[in-house]
Amino acid sequence: MMKISSCSKVCLIPARGGSKRVPEKNIRELGGHPLIAYTIDAAKRSCLFKDIIVSTDSEAIADTARKYGAEVPFMRPKEFSGEMSADIEWVKYTLEKLSGAGRDYDAFALLRPTSPFRTVETIKRAWGMFLDADSVDSLRAVEKCGQHPCKMWVIRQNRMLPLIPFGPENQPWHSSPYQSLPEVYIQNASLEIAWSRVPIEASSIAGASVIPFITEEYEGFDINTMEDWVLAEQLIERGQVSLPVI
Repeated sequence: MMKISSCSKVCLIPARGGSKRVPEKNIRELGGHPLIAYTIDAAKRSCLFKDIIVSTDSEAIADTARKYGAEVPFMRPKEFSGEMSADIEWVKYTLEKLSGAGRDYDAFALLRPTSPFRTVETIKRAWGMFLDADSVDSLRAVEKCGQHPCKMWVIRQNRMLPLIPFGPENQPWHSSPYQSLPEVYIQNASLEIAWSRVPIEASSIAGASVIPFITEEYEGFDINTMEDWVLAEQLIERGQVSLPVI
């Protein structure tokens, strides 16, 4: 088992430009600082990472990231910066390019700037769980589903079919009480952790063996829409959450 102190770790923060639902989301001000600043600050104050790297295709985001103490050693290529680009593309590219410069790491954490309420303690708790686990490839933040997928349907040729076609024949899950349904979790954007070998060798961020990191309260809150942004401001204003003093 590798100890936290002996494991070389890099923090990867993805922050491409061109956000449509919330324009310039990553550098839009929340509580007096750009959104990305809170993730950089939490990563720095955790004292876990050898390096904190922001992956972006935007010079404006790169300038802001550097101002708050992160590195942008190279820009993300356009082919990995589209709306439909998969995370594995830029993660693998970044780790390989860093390795080519003599910068190798045992493991990495992927911290998205859209989760400003993820705390230093959140990050430390996740790393402790990851390094204490045996024979795992990665850890991923999850939370209980608000809307149960067993109650969801797909429509094919104007006919409804249950998304999850399991359960007893005489009592299908879509017609069962919520209390009787299996517990289901959904991933959130708070964090992902994996050994660096996983994306390099398996072309996957998750790998085959993934352990859950169940987020608490607002740790997994993710800002993706203007409604999310307004709610984040309201939560701060009402004192339900607090942002770190930077």
